[in-house]
Amino acid sequence: MDDAEVPTPAGDPARLSRNVKVLGAVSLAQDTGSEMLYPLLPTFLTGVLGAPVVAVGVAEGLADAVAAGMKLVAGRLAGSERRRRWIAAGYALATVGKIIVACSFVWPVVLIGRTVDRIGKGVRGVPRDALIADDTAPAQRGRAFGFHRGLDTLGAVLGPLIGLGLLELLHGRIRLALIVAIVPAAISVALVGLVRERTRRPGFPAEPVPDIITADGRANRPALPSSFWRVLAPLGVFAMINSTDALLLQRAAELGLSVTEVVTAYILYNVVYAALGYPAGMLADAIPPALVFGAGLVVFGLVYIGLGSITTSRGVWVLLPCYGAYAALTDGVSRAWIANLVDSGQRTWALGVHGAITGFGVLVAGVWSGLAWGGTGRLPLVVSGVVALVIAVWVLVLRRDTPAVDDMPAAC
Repeated sequence: MDDAEVPTPAGDPARLSRNVKVLGAVSLAQDTGSEMLYPLLPTFLTGVLGAPVVAVGVAEGLADAVAAGMKLVAGRLAGSERRRRWIAAGYALATVGKIIVACSFVWPVVLIGRTVDRIGKGVRGVPRDALIADDTAPAQRGRAFGFHRGLDTLGAVLGPLIGLGLLELLHGRIRLALIVAIVPAAISVALVGLVRERTRRPGFPAEPVPDIITADGRANRPALPSSFWRVLAPLGVFAMINSTDALLLQRAAELGLSVTEVVTAYILYNVVYAALGYPAGMLADAIPPALVFGAGLVVFGLVYIGLGSITTSRGVWVLLPCYGAYAALTDGVSRAWIANLVDSGQRTWALGVHGAITGFGVLVAGVWSGLAWGGTGRLPLVVSGVVALVIAVWVLVLRRDTPAVDDMPAAC
């Protein structure tokens, strides 16, 4: 593969770069495979392998914790000249994890497979996001991340639909459906080969920020700017009240939705998310990202308070699709926001710190909200919703305290 072709940030602003499009297709394929597996996993664990219900929570909690830790490792080690190999390794590990799950005959092996899958997620995410940011001009990054997250989420629409269809065609044989889920995951690994990693040409500014060598010979990266930490603070606090989406689906089931209806509501959520991800990214390029992210937190707060307050299932069909708007207004936007706060040499590390802190925060949220769930889950949902509205005000204050896109570091 010739890596000499370098799309520059100064290119046509109306077009997304080749790498952004390829990485979008990679995520679409991988997430299609993941979401074919995800809705079937609880039934596979408890119904086919005879695992206790607690094993489902252990599998996902362990997987999320490992993914968060690997984001920090990848942020530290995945330098600007070797991002493609980290991305390829991450998607390959995720595919291996799916193979382990599909071939499991005892439930502890499923835990191993899910952990390997999430290691892959942690390994690939940070260098992939850094490559997208470096391949895109600062004023276009919201758009690029919105495009990527939109395709990724489209996989979360196609995956459950294909999974349910396969389950019907295969007469309920879950293991065969899990084996088929390996195919799109393997395709995603092959597509990574189309990524062309940036190489510097004469006249281009140097990309890496050199490590500072201390008196004892250790290498330390320059400190991340204060503006990064001011933004990360509310994002990290929000993560600690942003419980796993599985609990929202559990609440939907408790309100009376059948399994098929819960999956359908989940698909609707992802449809809205996929449809709004790109427009939300464009909006974050046109106005301060704090405004877009803050609006997403308002939607989150209202949805959580609503789900905690309603007593019939009818409201779920309104609130869960609205929840897709929250995801579109925050997910890709936060990545672009963080990427714009640092120069290129610090970007992988900054995204790794962001991913690790928010990942561990979500794990904390899952623990406390699960413990406080009780019989209905109303209390943790309402508490999370109210706190999110407070954090929205905090984030909106950041509009006056962080640089505009035109003032962002020029190195891309």
